[in-house]
Amino acid sequence: MAQGDFTEEESKGWRSYLRRALAPVLAILLIVALGALLYGASSASRDHARALAEQQKSYEVITLARTFQATTARAEVTLARYVISMDPDTGRLFQDQWRTAASQIKSLTFATRNSGWQHVNVQQLRQAFTARGKMLNQIGLRTTYDQKMGALAQFHQAGKSADLARLTIALDHVIEAENKRLRERSLAVSLAGDRSAWVSRTYRLLGLTLLVSVLCALWLANAAYTERRNARRLAEAETDRADRLEAAVSARTVELSEAYEQLKNETAERVLAEENLRQMQKMDAIGQLTGGIAHDFNNMLAVVVGGLELAKRKLRLKPEEASRHLTNAMEGANRAAALTRRLLAFARSEPLLPSALNPDILLADMEELIDRTIGDQITVTFHHHAGGWRIFVDQQQMENAILNLCVNARDAMDGRGHLTIETSQIQLAENEVGECPAGDYVMLTVTDDGCGMSPDIMSRVFEPFFTTKPVGKGTGLGLSQIFGFVRQSEGEIRIESEEGKGTSVQIHLPRRIVAQSDTPDIMQHVEREPTLHPPTRILVVEDDPRVLSQSMAALAELGHLPLACDAPGKAVKLLAANRDIGLIMTDVLMPDMTGPELIRSLPDSYTHLPVLFVTGYAGDTTESSDFAGYEVLRKPYTLAALSMALSNALNGSRHPETAAAAE
Repeated sequence: MAQGDFTEEESKGWRSYLRRALAPVLAILLIVALGALLYGASSASRDHARALAEQQKSYEVITLARTFQATTARAEVTLARYVISMDPDTGRLFQDQWRTAASQIKSLTFATRNSGWQHVNVQQLRQAFTARGKMLNQIGLRTTYDQKMGALAQFHQAGKSADLARLTIALDHVIEAENKRLRERSLAVSLAGDRSAWVSRTYRLLGLTLLVSVLCALWLANAAYTERRNARRLAEAETDRADRLEAAVSARTVELSEAYEQLKNETAERVLAEENLRQMQKMDAIGQLTGGIAHDFNNMLAVVVGGLELAKRKLRLKPEEASRHLTNAMEGANRAAALTRRLLAFARSEPLLPSALNPDILLADMEELIDRTIGDQITVTFHHHAGGWRIFVDQQQMENAILNLCVNARDAMDGRGHLTIETSQIQLAENEVGECPAGDYVMLTVTDDGCGMSPDIMSRVFEPFFTTKPVGKGTGLGLSQIFGFVRQSEGEIRIESEEGKGTSVQIHLPRRIVAQSDTPDIMQHVEREPTLHPPTRILVVEDDPRVLSQSMAALAELGHLPLACDAPGKAVKLLAANRDIGLIMTDVLMPDMTGPELIRSLPDSYTHLPVLFVTGYAGDTTESSDFAGYEVLRKPYTLAALSMALSNALNGSRHPETAAAAE
């Protein structure tokens, strides 16, 4: 009994000791646990906030990349519209969109400045964007300078270029790398959230324990709980914001993908439509040009044939009149040659060669040509009221414009009526006529009493290839070329017409004030006399027998000794057999080989011989390395032109050392 009581007392004491000892231990453990939980909660909150910030940064980078992709796509679509419409506002819109894309890629570079895994991808994207921008800017420049067909062709090639593929691949790499990083960051956010949730549950348990155990701990637990609750709300708000951002990015990505697919389909349809349009325009232009060119050439050949026939009749009895007719025939032939050069150079947009001209003298010199061109049944009246005012224009283009307007008036009057050509002085206010600035202008007016034009036709008269004439009667290029020439000369053209009452075309050109020492009028230039050379043995390489015969006769007339070569393959043998040859005169385009190819194929022992190239092609030979250092003579040519070309070639002989230096 006593032993049992002792045992019970001892057990009670032991339990009391345990309770007394357990309380501080539990308090210490609770405090340590509370400290650990507080530290864990703070760490979890920081990790969660950091993970959310990194996740948001990834979303921003992806959004910037997708926005840049959409902006470049819109810019290329705008460029396509600009190339087709040639509307300057559309061109400026393209430049704005492309600059916007450049600022967006700068923002993308700034956003990824601390992302080492993105540096290479962003650098490749910038390089691809720069290369693409150069190509598209070249297309825009071509369009700005009215090279529409060349711009369309280059834009078509740009759609297949490697630059576009590199740009797309680089952008995909940026997005793919950021998506990969986003997945890692999303996992970090999830782990941080789980950790925060675990800390939250444990914290609530300890809070309840502390509430039951110690009133003091209750106050501490309540404060900690309040702080934790605020942190949780903030974390939930950030999570909700990230969820909304992710949903917005996903929705925008879907929209951009759909827009990209639609853009690809529209691009394919546009390319097909452009190809069909080019083919239709080509066939239409060929059909219209065939008749129109024949029409213009027949007019000029009529002047040549008529002048030669009249000269032949008057040669014996009236040599002075015969000489005048021969001069007129030569003028018609020169105009035919000029027409050939203009037609072949039409697509090259050649620059003008302006000079100060007196429009009254210009018209006076053209009176006879206009009379012969439009026929005897049309009465032409000239009124010269320019009063000595000069204009600064290309003489050939100005004459061609006047002649085209007279031919159009003749056709509108059906070959019978009254035509008035008048020059006058006029002062214009700012934008009074078109975009002309205020100042003094010379107005050239061509008025007929023909059929006139309806408003619908007047709205389209300056469109290339638009004509109301039947096939074979006109090309539809006359007024469009005049419009371009007048605009290049800083002037304006205006048409007034009424059906059944006739048409009046007014060309306003700015007055040019020149000094007294300047060349006063047209056709008053002095050509340099060619340097006389002793008779020279000249090898003439020409595949056309008629041209070869004419060239031989012209050289003989100038006192030289020509040697005929009817095929370029025979040139080397003739050079070897005739050591006294002092110059090679060769055609450029021949069946077996071209003239430049012939000269390059000659042995080194003949490279010192001077060369004169003769060509009937109006291409820009001055930009070709094949003609560097050589004299070029264009067909048709006069004896004076041939003599001058021979003089230049003989004075500028190419020796082996100079030839090597030129190459």
